[in-house]
Amino acid sequence: MSLPNEEFFSTVEELLAEGKSVSMKPKGNSMIPFIRSGRDTVVLSPLTREVQVGDIVLFVIAGRHILHRVFSIDGDFLTIMGDGNIRGKEHCSRADVVAVVTEIIREGSTVGKAPGKGRFWRFLLPFRRIILAVYRRVIPSDFEKL
Repeated sequence: MSLPNEEFFSTVEELLAEGKSVSMKPKGNSMIPFIRSGRDTVVLSPLTREVQVGDIVLFVIAGRHILHRVFSIDGDFLTIMGDGNIRGKEHCSRADVVAVVTEIIREGSTVGKAPGKGRFWRFLLPFRRIILAVYRRVIPSDFEKL
């Protein structure tokens, strides 16, 4: 069953406000290679601590819900970028963060409880274009589905 994004995320936000965690299958390729559309499920949990660099968060910007990794923090402002992106960072405030990813599930098994912070991947930003190009040639099915 498919719901319009507005209705789906409204329900997600209600559940999170009640202190519940929510599982969802993200769509899109912006978190490749760590979260793959159609294959992986993420567990979103309410914020119980301050957001940190490296956290994968669900945030709202211009009325859209986006799941990306926190790249840097400057006071109350966050710079966020998808792991599969080579440029194009988003900027938001801490108040725009709706949830944090606490688990990644792949084919029924937990890949990462409290997923890694992606330190090495963030360091590789200048080389992502090459790494992702190779990845897309090796695992093309993710990109053919969308």
